[in-house]
Parts: sequence; structure tokens; C-alpha cells
Amino acid sequence: MAALVLMSSHAGAQETATPVVSIASLEAVTVEAPMVSARALESVASVCKRISDKLASVAYQECVELQLQYSGHRSVEDIPLLIKEYPPLGRRQPQARILLVGGTHGDELAAISIVFKWMQTLEKHHSGLFHWRINPLMNPDGALRNKHSRTNANGVDLNRNFATPDSGVDAALEYWRVKTKQRARRYPGPFPLSEPETTWLFQEIRDFKPDVIIAVHAPYSLVDYDAPDRRNAPRKLGHLYKNLMGTYPGSLGNYAGVHLGVPVVTLELPHAGIMPTNSQINRLWTDLVRWLVRNT
Repeated sequence: MAALVLMSSHAGAQETATPVVSIASLEAVTVEAPMVSARALESVASVCKRISDKLASVAYQECVELQLQYSGHRSVEDIPLLIKEYPPLGRRQPQARILLVGGTHGDELAAISIVFKWMQTLEKHHSGLFHWRINPLMNPDGALRNKHSRTNANGVDLNRNFATPDSGVDAALEYWRVKTKQRARRYPGPFPLSEPETTWLFQEIRDFKPDVIIAVHAPYSLVDYDAPDRRNAPRKLGHLYKNLMGTYPGSLGNYAGVHLGVPVVTLELPHAGIMPTNSQINRLWTDLVRWLVRNT
């Protein structure tokens, strides 16, 4: 039987003036990561407690035993952004570096829970075939509040807050004004990388240099794929079938997949608040790994 997680609501956003930001300045963004302190280590446990209180499918002890690490970066509301790394084993050269991100939208709770399930699989079966870096919850402010929201604490849709170099730095704002009629759930922020969460992921991509990025979302029940050549898109992963949605200004797929040329595989689960069955979760993982073996 599918595990139930809480359903969603959203917070509003206000349009603000757009400062002048150059693409060169975005490429040069650097935020010094603070030293890991006792406070930071305590915070990891506290985040696990908040996650387990929110998600019925993630137990506190399960989260703690994963030994997630403090990335050195925090959300708007000062919640640590956590990372789990499954590095190369011994002298084995991994086939590829894979960055896996869940919880970009705080109201897509199943997208957080399934990443925790896949980390449990890697705990048992990590062979060193791939070098994994995993962030199960990119938007803790949106997910862990009482009324969880798609946007972060500043009311920004994090999947519209990346740079779109070929379209100008204000392309996402223009799209938001014209195409979405300034819908609060789609607010891209005042300028690219205005949010600490997207600044962190920008730097993670730059420093880790992934060969593939996997982003988990909901609830469109499909597999999307952004890359210069989309012919390698997965036809089917588990119970999800390919349906290429196109790229949007400020999206991760547009920035990483189109601009950087790093393929972005987006898994859209069928429901934001209901987990797939265990067999579906396992099949998604198996098919994803098989696709990575063939295409990296």
C-alpha cells in the first residue's frame, strides 16, 4: 500500500525591482562555506527530527543513521542544506558523477521521501560504479513549515531562479509577468541566484562537476529530459514514461541541461502527497541506474 504524506498549500510572493546582474558575475559567485561546528552537527539531527515529524515515510532514526553532512550552506530561514555522498570505493574509477536533488518544491513531499528510500538502497548496495552526491531536500523552508509551500521562505520558485544566459538575466521575470500572469507559485525571484538555496546548487554543480543531474518532482507522472541532444532521453523509468515538457527561463533544466550541457533527468512522480508503492520505488531506481550505465 502506498505511504501517505501531507498535501500542499503555497505562500505568495512580491515583485521587486531587478538589479543589473551580468552573466559573468553569476559565473564568479563564491560563498565561503563556514567551518563545520558543533552547532552545525546538532542542526543535522534537528533537521532529521523536523523531516520525520513532517513525513510519515521517513523515520527519525533512519534519517540520523544516514549520517547526512552539513553542506556549509543554509536556507533563508537558516536551516542547514544537507548532503549525502557515496564516493568512489578504493581505487575503482567511477563511471560517472551523479548529482541527485529532491524537494526543490516544498509541497512535493513524495519527491523528498523517495530520495530517502533510494539512499537506503545505496547504503546497502553502493558498489562504486557511480560517485553520488545527494541532497534530499533543497527547499527545507517550504517543506517543513506547518503549511508547506512550493516556494522558499522568500516566496521564490527555486526552479525558476537559475540563470538563463542565452535569454538575458531578466528572462525568467519577463516570462513570469507575461506567461504566468504573475502567479505567486511561479515567482522566479528578483534576479538569478537571488536565493541561498539556488546559490548553493549552482556552486555544487560548478565544484562537483556532475555528468548527470537527477531532479525529483511531482505530480505530472512523466520523465522529462533536458540536454543539448535529447535523443538519449529515457523512454521509460519504472511506471513513468517520457514526455518532454520543454525548458523554462530560470529552470535547472534550462541552466544545466541546455546552457552547461549537463543532462538533467527529471522524474515527475504521479502524486505530490502520496508515495509510490515499494515495488514502484524499486523499479524506478533499477531503471534509472540501467539508463545511467548505458548513457554515461
